[in-house]
Formats: sequence, C-alpha cells, structure tokens
Amino acid sequence: MKVVVTGGAGFIGANLCRKLRATDGIDEIVALDDLSTGLKANLDGVPDVDLLVGSILDTDALDEACRGAGAVVHLAARPSVPRSLDDPMASHDANATGNAHVVVASSSSVYGANPTLPKHEDLTPAPVSPYAASKLATESYALAWARSFGLPVLAFRFFNVFGPLQAANHAYAAVVPAFVAAGLEGVPLTVHGDGTQSRDFTYVGSVTSIISDALTQRITYDGPVNLAFGGRATLLELIALIEAELGHPVERAHTEVRKGDVPHSQAEPTRLNSLFPGTRPTPLVDGLRATVGWFRDPDSWASTGAPA
Repeated sequence: MKVVVTGGAGFIGANLCRKLRATDGIDEIVALDDLSTGLKANLDGVPDVDLLVGSILDTDALDEACRGAGAVVHLAARPSVPRSLDDPMASHDANATGNAHVVVASSSSVYGANPTLPKHEDLTPAPVSPYAASKLATESYALAWARSFGLPVLAFRFFNVFGPLQAANHAYAAVVPAFVAAGLEGVPLTVHGDGTQSRDFTYVGSVTSIISDALTQRITYDGPVNLAFGGRATLLELIALIEAELGHPVERAHTEVRKGDVPHSQAEPTRLNSLFPGTRPTPLVDGLRATVGWFRDPDSWASTGAPA
C-alpha cells in the first residue's frame, strides 16, 4: 500500500514516517510538506520516504502526491493557538481550506470552553481560538465527505502530543519541548499562569502506533475519536518530572495566562479503546525520558530508528 502523509516533515509526520517504514504491508511512503514548519532534516535516517515539497492548498501537488495512494494521513496544519490569534486567516487557510481526507488530525482544542472533564466526543464543541475553530472545520469536512460520498474516514482529536523532533526554538513552541530545552540550557521556564492548568500529555510513539494500526486494519468511524488515554498532569507536575529526568531543579518564571488557553484538558478514551482494544500508552515518565534523551543527543536517537 502507498501511504501519503501530509505534513510528513513535521514533528508528528516524521515520527509517523519512521513508524510506517517499519510496518508490514506499506511499501511506499510520500511525505507532502511545504516546509513552513517542517524540516527536511526530520526525515534524515528514514529510508525510502519520498519528500514532495508543496502545499496542501496546491491541487496539482496533492494530485501528484496522492496518485495511486491507498491511504492518506492528513497531519499538515498551521499549529499553535497563539499563532492563530496573531494570524487567524492563515490558520483557516491551512487547517480548513486545505483539508485532505481519510485519516485526519483534529485537536482537543475543539472542546474549548466546555468545562466537562474528561472530554468525551459527544460534548458540544466550544472553540475559543481560531486554531480550534479551524480544526473543528477539518474534522467536520472529513466526516461530511464520509457521509456524502462513502469516503472511509477516521478523524482523531489529538491531545498535547510530545516527543522527539518537536521544535523548541520558536515563539509558538509547545510546552514540553519549551520546558525541556530551557531546563537543559539553564534558563527559567516560562509558565503561563500559576501552573495548575492540566493536560492529557500523549507521547508521539503512542500516536504513531495507533495511526499505523488504523491504516493496516482499515479502521473508520462515523464521528471524531479522541487520540489520548485519559491521563492528566498539571504543568507543575510536568516540571517535577522533567527535573527528575534532568537531575537538577529548574527555575520558573510565571507570566499571564495566554489568550485562547483552556484551564484543563483530559480525554475520555472509551471510543479509542473500543476501536483499538489492547492498546497500552507510553507512560508519561517514559515519554519524557525519550524526549530528554533526544534533546541531549538527537543524532544518537535518530540512529536507533523508530521511536520507542
């Protein structure tokens, strides 16, 4: 089977390409990426992955990438809630207008202001940022295509995915790489708010394993599916785990809460577990150990092949 991964040179996409390269039954992988946030270097050491540099907004590039494909994993997006507040139309164009189909990456941010915990898929979405609204459009279009045209679709809602290859050196960096990089550099961690806000942190290896199984088993569903396992840790708890991995305490610099952020997020994994029975997530401490190891020595991590 030929698989196309949009956003294939990005953090999750490049990890997925590694996983798919080692998956039986997948003999051709095309990574389509415009390299606006992805990096060619993320695919270093991954054999036989064809990187096609182009935009998901370019129908000619999509046609070329998808010709003969048996599956498409749509990960390409303009990430980050703060980035979407700075430039909402760019997020809309990349995340909604450029939507591809089959396995689709949505986001836990669609739950937004809905206070119910844990977040189950039947809750009413309440996006509080342009990014969240664009991701709701992504999954809605994909599921509408499934109902209208019989397209086999699986729409995943990702929850705070972290792991090797996740960039830390920009203003919109996610919390785990930002904290790890600051800790290694000996500079204060920037904590937005008091640190009691909580998230369902999900290691990228768990995400790519689920996606690989979805492709090889041709799993679909007629609604969104949380791709997280019901864990929940506060930022202060996350910092404590990172300190343990680093072997020393880190300084914190508290600032104002960011616009568009929600106080708490946690997945209800019942639907995921019913579709993928027996799946066991990577524990948070193990995922952080792998992530810190990559930050300390990315070349050594890359040489081991697929992430743990």
